[in-house]
Amino acid sequence: SHLAEQLGGINIVQTDFNNDGWLDIYVMRGGWEWPMRNSLLRNNRDGTFTDVTLESGLLSVDHPTHSAAWADYDNDGWVDLYVGHEHTPSQLFRNKGDGTFEDVSAKAGVNRVAFTKGVAWGDYDGDGYPDLYVSNYGEDNFLYHNRGDGSFEEVATQLGVEKPKWSFPTWFWDYDNDGRLDLFVASYYFASGEWVRPYLGLPRQGDSMKLYRNTGKGTFADVTRETGLDRAVAAMGANFGDVDNDGFLDFYLGTGAPTYTALMPNLLYRNHDGKYFVDISSSSGTGHLQKGHGVSFADVDNDGNEDLFENLGGAVPGDKYNSVLFMNPGHSNRWISIKLVGVKSNRAAIGAKIKLTLAGLGQANAIRYREVSSGGSFGASPLMQHIGIGKATAIASIEVTWPASRTRQVFKDVAPNQFIEIKEFEKTYTKRRVRPVNFTRPAVTDPRMPHRHPQGSS
Repeated sequence: SHLAEQLGGINIVQTDFNNDGWLDIYVMRGGWEWPMRNSLLRNNRDGTFTDVTLESGLLSVDHPTHSAAWADYDNDGWVDLYVGHEHTPSQLFRNKGDGTFEDVSAKAGVNRVAFTKGVAWGDYDGDGYPDLYVSNYGEDNFLYHNRGDGSFEEVATQLGVEKPKWSFPTWFWDYDNDGRLDLFVASYYFASGEWVRPYLGLPRQGDSMKLYRNTGKGTFADVTRETGLDRAVAAMGANFGDVDNDGFLDFYLGTGAPTYTALMPNLLYRNHDGKYFVDISSSSGTGHLQKGHGVSFADVDNDGNEDLFENLGGAVPGDKYNSVLFMNPGHSNRWISIKLVGVKSNRAAIGAKIKLTLAGLGQANAIRYREVSSGGSFGASPLMQHIGIGKATAIASIEVTWPASRTRQVFKDVAPNQFIEIKEFEKTYTKRRVRPVNFTRPAVTDPRMPHRHPQGSS
């Protein structure tokens, strides 16, 4: 694949920058350290990749980078790239559609200097243009509202979403399924044993993570306390998914700090009907003590349940650790997996919106919403959307709204528990034939892989 020829990176995200239907890779480097080059690796469609950073116009050795995100900010059908840097101006690269990019950061007004640790795109005001959130460490965060004319306006303080001050991973999501993108920002605060305080019943002293609910009026409401998330965490890698297929998005935080003594549980929070969150790290067996970096939710074995992958290990060689894959044991809730393929819109369908209307028993909330992205800012989940539907016996309709064409497709009476593909402008969807993958645990514990246990043990 030629990937071994590349210098290792601190973060990675997938994209389809040339609209050929094959996922490419963008690698970030230098975060927490010093300026290093990032890399754009083009998929050659034969199992190999070519480094096209130089010829694409993305090569730079002047910035330390920890986070980057793709979106079609001008709705021309080609995904653009925002790269968040540390203490140097962040950059917005416009995709010219010919395999090259141009730096439009200054013209767009998104080149502020900060210690940026996370970036995420999402259309929070529903105007059809993706907006941009920038999470900074030790200073206020930025929310750039997309004006739709190639420029942005910074509105974080105006909308009350500039905190926490010590923040790291972030994302847009619709945690309560009301059709509006909400905003999550995790804190990165570990001083004075802060992470121990919740377990001792002591009040929080450090910066809390933040959940901002979209009011639908162009503003946000801070619902951190009422949703059970008023807690200081040292979150690094993080992402969201649906661990129980109820259709309400849960999330996982990979925690840690550089020191050897910084051993704290990674955290899995379950979403209870879009009303509040419960820490299920212990009961789910996912409260790993090693330092958590990139996090991804994906149905790895194609059984209809999202599994959880986490990259583990500290900042120095003596603190390394094996990555871990938590397999989802499954449950009785139903689901559907939707792969979107853009035609006029970008091929990867980033920014496309999905609305499911459910049918059947037990549906207190019969609507499920998603906007296509790879999830959180440190770790990337598949662009294919896995959507739980709980106990619903059928999907009354699937509505897809495309970003570039502004068209809407509606498919009615869709059966659950299947993998489907929807192509922009097509009148019917296709069923994807996906083979299940079987993972077996070793009969004897391999001492080189201490996180794996003998079969039958707990």
